[in-house]
Amino acid sequence: MTFAAGEPTTLLLMRHGETALTPEKRFSGSGGSDPALSETGRRQAEAAARLLAELGPVHAVVSSPLRRCRETAEPAARKLGLDIRLAAGLREADFGSWDGLTFAEVRDRYPEEWTAWLASPSAVPGGTGESLDSVTRRVEWSRDQLLARHTGQTVLVVSHVAPLRTLIRLALGAPPESLFRMELAAASISAVSYYGDGSASVRWFNDTSHLR
Repeated sequence: MTFAAGEPTTLLLMRHGETALTPEKRFSGSGGSDPALSETGRRQAEAAARLLAELGPVHAVVSSPLRRCRETAEPAARKLGLDIRLAAGLREADFGSWDGLTFAEVRDRYPEEWTAWLASPSAVPGGTGESLDSVTRRVEWSRDQLLARHTGQTVLVVSHVAPLRTLIRLALGAPPESLFRMELAAASISAVSYYGDGSASVRWFNDTSHLR
């Protein structure tokens, strides 16, 4: 992967706001329901939009096509005067039959699958879901497209836990198991800058100060 010289390209990585499933710690992937933001989630999206409008120039807004991300991106796009571009590669992982279950329910009902998923990025969750290796491939492709299209700019990326953790993991050069050691709260903002020499720097992580 190569980057143009000059100003870094910065991706502001925002997780979508809460849905009804978020506080219950239920799997909510791309293969099941497509929940809307809850009232709390809508308030979180508005609070994040106010912060983003104060940060300085944001040149583009890119969102997962799933409803909870589009609804999170809309207030920020309005305040920034930008359109939202949808990127299918930034959708959440497909969790197969785990979708809608709590983490505890998955551990109880599918203990062998759960253990395998935690141990290997090639494991397929929920029988018909998407491995983390597959998520990584499409997220890498989406990242490279963004960097090529927005060289030297700042881009707001509204997505989900698995894709955002993956972007941060790749920037750090961390192993796949690090994905399970990151906390990304609803409507949190992280930031990664990509430089002309090919290096990347994680500048913020899981910032929720705008929600207080």
